[in-house]
Amino acid sequence: MVVSFALMTAALPAVAQDFRFTGTATTDGGNVIYEERHAVDGTCEEGIFRPRQHEVAYHKPGSEASFARKSLEYGASVLRPTVDFLQPTFDEKMEITYPEPDTLMINWQTPVGDSERFQVGYSSNTVVDAGFDNFVRQNWQSVLAGDPVEFRFLGPTRGEHYGFVLERVENEQVDADHVVQIRPTGMVLRFLVDPIVLGYNNAGALSDYLGLTNIRKNQDENYTAHIRYSVQTSPDCELTP
Repeated sequence: MVVSFALMTAALPAVAQDFRFTGTATTDGGNVIYEERHAVDGTCEEGIFRPRQHEVAYHKPGSEASFARKSLEYGASVLRPTVDFLQPTFDEKMEITYPEPDTLMINWQTPVGDSERFQVGYSSNTVVDAGFDNFVRQNWQSVLAGDPVEFRFLGPTRGEHYGFVLERVENEQVDADHVVQIRPTGMVLRFLVDPIVLGYNNAGALSDYLGLTNIRKNQDENYTAHIRYSVQTSPDCELTP
């Protein structure tokens, strides 16, 4: 009996893949604030890495004990993961889930002890949390061509998503193969929110993040930092289409 190669290939199960990388966050003066340790589990689908679960542990310099953690699951969309973020030092916790189609739920325990709950409708071009990294890779050809790409980005502590644009930029602080930024397009938000500058290597791995982080400096503000990333383990397939 003859079985086509295509049929046999389609029947093969997806092979689990690991993507491990570390980020070191520093101040403008070069002092190390903390380290991020990322572990992403996924599969190769049609030659492209597809993340499934993503764990992040945050460590102070020289400490093996984490002071914060974040868990993400990309079950339904690589752009909109579920999020479970815990920062015990400030008694802060945030969860983002998707109880209904086209609706997300934000449960936020704030550093001052309040509880905030938001139910937010969203469209297909809405990006949540670390989904921005996958959004950049999904639009890799636009990145290479220098074409801007508009999208919506969730501001979880505000319970709303806003118009943003991904675009190529030059920045003397970021030395990377490809440098882009994500910035708000609304006039009012442009005065309130600084752009986030991102560096990527030619393989499509994040090398730099320059901007506001989700780690608190105090009860009222988060750190703004330059995070430089290094890859420890890469999947056996491409990161970009």
